[in-house]
Amino acid sequence: MDYRLLGHSGCAVSTLALGTMTFGAESDEAVSHAQLDRFVEAGGNLVDTADVYSAGTSEQIIGRWFAQRPADVTQGVVLATKGRFPMDATANGLGLSARHLTRALDASLTRLGLDSVDLYQCHAFDALTPLGETLRTLDGMVRSGKIRYYGFSNFTGWQLTKAVHLARALNLAPPVTLQPQYSLLAREIEWEIVPAAEDAGLGLLPWSPLGGGWLSGKYRRDERPTGATRLGEDPGRGMEAFDKRNDEALTWDVVEAVQDVAEARGTSMAQVALAWVTDRPAVTSTILGARTVEQLEDNLAAADLHLTAEETQRLDAASAPAVRDYPYGVMGVEQRERNIAGGR
Repeated sequence: MDYRLLGHSGCAVSTLALGTMTFGAESDEAVSHAQLDRFVEAGGNLVDTADVYSAGTSEQIIGRWFAQRPADVTQGVVLATKGRFPMDATANGLGLSARHLTRALDASLTRLGLDSVDLYQCHAFDALTPLGETLRTLDGMVRSGKIRYYGFSNFTGWQLTKAVHLARALNLAPPVTLQPQYSLLAREIEWEIVPAAEDAGLGLLPWSPLGGGWLSGKYRRDERPTGATRLGEDPGRGMEAFDKRNDEALTWDVVEAVQDVAEARGTSMAQVALAWVTDRPAVTSTILGARTVEQLEDNLAAADLHLTAEETQRLDAASAPAVRDYPYGVMGVEQRERNIAGGR
């Protein structure tokens, strides 16, 4: 397992992170603990959760794992959690206000059985709360020792840039990470969000790097999933989105390209898709989301896989998102080049 610094911090984390959204839902406690054991054994150290994962159960499962394992196993873990979404039905039970974030973090620490977490993330932007209030709250958490770093998830480019520069202007602790959706089937963040993160020195922690399972090769064209898959067991959770993805020609162009590279390499499609994401610019650690230890085992093998320039070019070409001429297409590129050259 390779390690990279967590954004512009001095904290080293594994290039693959263990996502725990399945804990308490698709993975029971025994399987969840087995995943944590295997991940740490393989050299992984970044574990990512959130208060809303299984309504707090994911954090509780992680907390019991910490309590049941010796210190020499747990001391290297860099633990990340998130707050923002509602955990109760009260008027102030959600958002990025000082009131909610303070209570949300305290509740997460109670479920985890810990005094602090390494990375605390705002799970999404809050248009109703002044950004300065949120940043001051996070700065206070850092100063109190309850968190060591903070970051954001699902922020757009302008939201991220505004937060970074406001933190600087107020002389507050700066964010270090952004957790966006990123995969060969979701590359639109490359237009604005990745450049914004690079400009600020933030590390990306991509979620859903397998595109909701599409890049693992488990789905077939025009065949609705059945059996032991997330949609097969619970078709109500996203079949409409499945049908939309299934109808898009880009989906199958990307799946075919990933399959071709995997077959030539003698590896799994999932490993190829994960390797592509992990070696993208600004990426610090790619978040795995396995239901079983077997799936995790296959995913972990991506830690040692680095694609060639030719393989990357093949995947880039197949997955390039469609853009109009302006501001991201040919006309936009020409305009940016003129601006750089000093012309208007």
